[in-house]
Amino acid sequence: MLRLRSSLRALFTAAIGAMVAPEHPARAQTVRPTGVNVAAQSATTVFLTFDGLTADQTATEAFWCGALVSARPARGLRCAPGTLYGQLPLRYDLAVRGGRAFTDVMSIPASVTRRAYQDAARGRSSEFYYVRRFVDRTGGPDVYVSVICRLTQGGATTPLSLTDVRLTFASSSAVPVLSAEAVPPAWWADVRYTGTGRLVGRWEVVRPGEDAPTPTDLLTEASLPLDERASQRRYMQVGRFNEFLPPAGRVRLAGPDPARLPRDVDGVYLLLLRIEAGDDRDGVTDPSGISSGPVASAAVAGFPLPVLRYVVGRASTADAAAIEEPNSPERLGSVSLLAPAPNAIVPSGPWSFAWVPIAATATYRLEVTTQNGTAVYQALVAGDNATYAPPPFFAKKASGAPLRWRVRAFDLSGRELARSGWRRLDQP
Repeated sequence: MLRLRSSLRALFTAAIGAMVAPEHPARAQTVRPTGVNVAAQSATTVFLTFDGLTADQTATEAFWCGALVSARPARGLRCAPGTLYGQLPLRYDLAVRGGRAFTDVMSIPASVTRRAYQDAARGRSSEFYYVRRFVDRTGGPDVYVSVICRLTQGGATTPLSLTDVRLTFASSSAVPVLSAEAVPPAWWADVRYTGTGRLVGRWEVVRPGEDAPTPTDLLTEASLPLDERASQRRYMQVGRFNEFLPPAGRVRLAGPDPARLPRDVDGVYLLLLRIEAGDDRDGVTDPSGISSGPVASAAVAGFPLPVLRYVVGRASTADAAAIEEPNSPERLGSVSLLAPAPNAIVPSGPWSFAWVPIAATATYRLEVTTQNGTAVYQALVAGDNATYAPPPFFAKKASGAPLRWRVRAFDLSGRELARSGWRRLDQP
């Protein structure tokens, strides 16, 4: 009898333990929200939070598909073969681990929703799936976690998300060059979005000599994990906005009074659009067990926001003029140099070359020579970048002799599109 009681007690304890003991981390993994409404005819971006991860689990690829099947021997459900709509592009992969949770920004391209819409028009389900795969570096089973995406018109029940942002000065020059007394031109932001809600944020200016913003600083606040949002750099604020966005899909956001822009120091200024996390109902997630309460995630964007530049001080007219080779019958476009300024001395700390970007450029070539034309240094820069930070040994290349530098722009076929004039650069 005692042995039977002991056995029953052991079975009862084991049953209770199974109910209260946590499952294997892979089984306990959850995502919030579990389902979202997405625009059927345009891109949509949604902030996701995953719970139940271990330190050894890392995110890998992510796919959209029309149906799910068992992922055995892995855990969860994966995309069924033959139903793939697309893969999350690497440039939009903002998945990071933040504190106890893992956050992800699901940027659904319009091409994916178009394929889902076409399948729905043929009589299939109007729902499709976003599937993120997690790999265990210790050899444990892979884990697949899925989010349901429901096609809608992208209106009031869709979380507010930014799909494209473009900043423009109301001037003939992409980078205005001003005197300290001149008032900068007006500017605005053309924003494309899905959903509806309030767009809240501010305009800030990075003054010459301040640390430039990182790509993380240029993300909207809602695109970051909760514990990293306060770490974004703050700069001089020149204006705020709080606009209600109806489900129209696009809006022009005018900047504040241009006279408020600083112009007291010569150099290159950066004008930033900073978007704060919105707390609209459809954009709030409640990741139970991860934070102390609901997390505001409206106005998320899957890309760093662009910046505007303006220059205060005298500009070299040679930098803005078209350059013509003596032996070339074809006139090239021009590349305007921004920094360092003419006759500047190479600083002892970190610094960068900077110029105005040229459309359709695949590669920039930075050329540095002595004053008599002897090559000192060259570098190739990707066409989507208009700055270059030289390595520490750069200052030793010419043994203190005066230098000159220029930038040349080339297209995909290697044809030269534009070039700058030479600009002198002195060494300490």
